[in-house]
This record gives sequence, structure tokens and C-alpha cells, in this order.
Amino acid sequence: MYGAGGSGSAASGSAQDPTSSGTAAYGAAGLGGPAQGAPAGAAQGIPGTGAYPAPGVGSASAGAAAGQGYGQQYQSYPPSGQQANPYGAPGTSVYETPAKPSKKAGAGKLLASVAAIALVIGGVAGGTVGYLTGGSSGPSVNALDQPKPAQQTGNAPAGSIESVSQKLSPSVVELQVSGRAGAGEGSGFVLSSDGYILTNNHVVEVAANGGQIQAVFPDGKKATASVVGRDPTTDIAVVKVSGISNLTPVQLGRSDDLRVGQQVVAIGSPFELAGTVTSGIVSSLHRPVQAGGDQTDQATVMDAIQTDAAINPGNSGGPLANMSGQVIGINSAIYSPNSGGQGGQGSGSEGGNVGIGFAIPIDQARRTADDIIKTGHATQTFIGAKVGDAPQGGAQLGDITPGSPAEKAGLKSGDVVTKIGDRVIDKADTLVAAVRTRAPDEKVTFTLSGGRTVDVTLGGQPVPAN
Repeated sequence: MYGAGGSGSAASGSAQDPTSSGTAAYGAAGLGGPAQGAPAGAAQGIPGTGAYPAPGVGSASAGAAAGQGYGQQYQSYPPSGQQANPYGAPGTSVYETPAKPSKKAGAGKLLASVAAIALVIGGVAGGTVGYLTGGSSGPSVNALDQPKPAQQTGNAPAGSIESVSQKLSPSVVELQVSGRAGAGEGSGFVLSSDGYILTNNHVVEVAANGGQIQAVFPDGKKATASVVGRDPTTDIAVVKVSGISNLTPVQLGRSDDLRVGQQVVAIGSPFELAGTVTSGIVSSLHRPVQAGGDQTDQATVMDAIQTDAAINPGNSGGPLANMSGQVIGINSAIYSPNSGGQGGQGSGSEGGNVGIGFAIPIDQARRTADDIIKTGHATQTFIGAKVGDAPQGGAQLGDITPGSPAEKAGLKSGDVVTKIGDRVIDKADTLVAAVRTRAPDEKVTFTLSGGRTVDVTLGGQPVPAN
């Protein structure tokens, strides 16, 4: 899996999901505190495919003398003594038709003569043959003689991909980043007219400490940007441009009422192709996706929206929108069969779209962005317990932090969480994602194995971005 983000050289500390099939949990992915170290976004490529001519097709030069080509042998034509076809493709020849019993001459000779002329004068003779053998087909009609249709002047139909593109594209930017560890590019979208831009952490982390960020707008304008704050645990970051104003902010939608099957549009800069628009549907919801991070400590797990809209390296940080042009997610990661997992996109050998992309729900991103803009840092929702996969299914709690929300609620090490509210918890990453998508101070009901329920008031703590 690759984050759909910065294409270019690799960022420092890039990570890749080590599991196969992208579904296994990640060890003791904890909920006890913020991640130590920014995720880099894994970067693996899908080996490129080469173009090969079909056997026996192509130049007649290399290997022709030996009659070799792609594992098969071919006899040289024309055979000795036969005349080469002066009008056919190179390497073809004219063959005599086997003799037939003599028949009455006349019309047959005329048609044979006409056919011979057709080889020389192409369309003119062909028309003659048609006239002589099949009768006239009427006047010729040529598309090039037809007038151009009337120019499109109406507005795009409401709810169409075109209307979403027209509404949203002016607010989507390409982010070109560089730092000591490398360089790359990704996408972002405008939050405010005075220059706040929302993107992925893995897009800008390489430039977070002394690096450079340049925002390129659809009209060609460029502006220097700086990191306002970032959250490695949710892969969200906010940057602000300087020296430019009167930007067009997006309209934010909501992600808590999304339905599988509804249409969506993605906009971004895949492979540095700025302003690329693709479309698809919401193919799944609440997909726990690990998009980088320190897999031995606090994993970066998002409660992702899954989509089949084409998302490629460079799309990271760009918007996923509903058909009203409202942003309902941040494109962040793609599934890569080659790497067998999910991860934040980095660079190097990059994979591409296979119809499985992931976006951070806008409800979570909105809350995190608001924290960053107001305080300079993100606030992480937590319960204060390490978690791992339970052998029988569910998330098993490990060490409980003293004074944490988990301890205050009466949770114990060894408890197995099987549900949060109405959501089934099948593994540790699902529990991490379910907690992080909620707000601090929210009260939720944990169901434990055996059916016991515990009410937990979620905590919140600042996230060090390093």
C-alpha cells in the first residue's frame, strides 16, 4: 500500500506495512499516547511492464538471417525466385493463385484487370470496382465536410462530475516539498481565503524541519508555504502560504452519513499532473488503514473511507468530494498488491491505482485542522492502554496507564474489547481507528468479551510532531 501522496525521492523514515494481504493487525498498536516520530509514508512501486512486439512482428533486420525472433523461427520470404510485392508491407510477397480449370473469358478478365489497377491507384480504382461489381452506392459523405456543432454554452448539470470539478478545482493546489531527507510532491486544498491549506502529514514532513514548501495554484501562481502543525498519528497537516490572498476555500461536507455506493470525485496531482480529476464510488467505510508510523510503538491508523476513484502517487492530501462538491475526505493511501499492505505514500519505486484507495474522513480531519490552526498542535483522542489482537478475535488490552480514561472506567489489562457502541471490534487496529475518529471527552460504551459493558470517557492529549 502506498499513500497516495508525494511522488519523488524518498522521505526520511518511510515505513511499509509488513503484513500480507493488508488485513492483519499491527502488533501492540497502542492507544496510550502519541507517536514518537513522524510517519514517512511507505513507498513501493509496482514493477513496470514493458512493451514487446508480438512474435514475428517488427523489424526484419536483427536476427533475420538466422530466422530467430522471440523463441520461434520463421522462413524468409519471398522464397527464392518469387517476386516481392512492391506495394505491400516490408517482407510480404505476391503469390500466384493456383491454376483453375479454364473457363470462358470475358467478364472475368475485366474484373481481374480492374483488380490489378486497384493495387496501384487505391481508392479511385476501388470505387471503380464497386461500380462495376456492386453498383453505385450514391454520393460520398465525408465527416471532414460537416460543420462543427454549436459550442457548449450551458452550465454543467448539477450533481455531475463536471460540476464538481468546476466548483472544487480552483481550491486544489500542488505542493512541492524538499528537505535534507529528499524531495517530492503532493496535493492539498484551501481552507481559508488568507492561505491555510489542509494536506497529509506524509506530504510535508520532509520539509517540516528547515525544508521548503511551494504551493502551485491552478492559475499558475506560486507561493511559499510553511508548516503550521501536523499530526503523524492521523496523517494530517496544515500549511499556510504567504504573499497571496483572496483564495477560494472549499466547502466542507460531513463523513458520518456516507453510504457505500454513493458517487465521489477525487482531485489532485498524481505523478505531478496537477488538476487531475477522477471519479468513482464509496466502496467501503470504516476501513482500518495503517498509513505509516512507527509500527513498533503507536501506529498511524485511520478509520478510512475506501473508494475506487483512481488515486495515485501525488494525490495525497487532495480532496475526495461528494456530488455536491463538498469535501468528505482527504485522499491519503492506496492498496498495493505488490507490497501486500497499506501505507502512506512515499516515493522511489512507486505503485499506482488498482481501484482501492483510502481517504481520511473529513469529520476527523476538520477537528484536527481546527486544533492545529488555533493551538499550533493536534489533539489526539486516547484511552490510555496498549492494545493487541486477541486470539479469539477482538482487541486485547495490555498495560493500562495510571490515571488514564481506561483506568478511570475500570478497564483491566487482559480485557478483550469486542464492540465500541454499535461497531464490532475485530482486531487492535479497528479499536485504534474507532477511538481516534471520535472527539476527546466523548462518552462511549465498550462491550467486552462475555457481554460486560463499560462506559469510557475518552481523553485528549497534545501530539508532538517531532
